[in-house]
Amino acid sequence: QMHLVESGGGLVQAGGSLRLSCAASGRTFSDYAVAWFRQAPQKEREFVTAISQSGGTTYYLDSVKGRFIISRDNAKSTVYLQMNSLKTEDTAVYYCAAGARIDSTWYTNSNYRRSAETYDYWGQGTQVSVSS
Repeated sequence: QMHLVESGGGLVQAGGSLRLSCAASGRTFSDYAVAWFRQAPQKEREFVTAISQSGGTTYYLDSVKGRFIISRDNAKSTVYLQMNSLKTEDTAVYYCAAGARIDSTWYTNSNYRRSAETYDYWGQGTQVSVSS
């Protein structure tokens, strides 16, 4: 069993920045790819970004490209999400998720990579609110 804990959320004005962290325990962290999802009120959960086990490959939702940066420190079993130039539409609960079923499909099939079902373990979420 892997346990994930997100932190770093909060209230920020549009144009500001936040850095989310996802701390993992219980399993060999470097065996897992990690993704961030978000869910806004009355909307479906959506994929935001993902990072491979080594950290060498990253993927982003088009609307956050150039503003968000995902990174990981396997020695600390932690993934980070640096969010810059935040917009009101970024307001949501942000969840990190980890998956070990990572093969060539994860790298080549965006639908698979962006599917919540691909990831086995989830954190409890952290609220990000962006005011205008």
